[in-house]
Amino acid sequence: QVQLVESGGGSVQAGGSLRLSCAASGYTYSSFYMAWFRQAPGKEREGVASISPGSGYTIYSGSVKGRFKISRDNAENTLYLQMNNLKPEDSAMYYCAADRLEGYGPHMLRSTAHTYWGQGTQVTVSS
Repeated sequence: QVQLVESGGGSVQAGGSLRLSCAASGYTYSSFYMAWFRQAPGKEREGVASISPGSGYTIYSGSVKGRFKISRDNAENTLYLQMNNLKPEDSAMYYCAADRLEGYGPHMLRSTAHTYWGQGTQVTVSS
């Protein structure tokens, strides 16, 4: 049974940093694409960053590119999201997601392309 458990959320001031983690279990982690999504109240779920199984390809949404970095440790079955220079508009529930995808491109940031989801971790950025 696939399990994804996020951690690392919290409250920070604008300009601060947080590092999210997602511990995966129940499947062959190294074979799956992994991604981070976020959803703020009243808004649609948004793809933030995604990474290919071997870490050779990453993709980011325009709103976080240059500030966030996605990485994975296949030996530890863990996904990370380093978030720097946080802004109030980054406040949201952050979810990690997994699935077997093919190819590289914008589809890696589509929520409908991912079957497995964690419960989320809250990030709140104050101005």
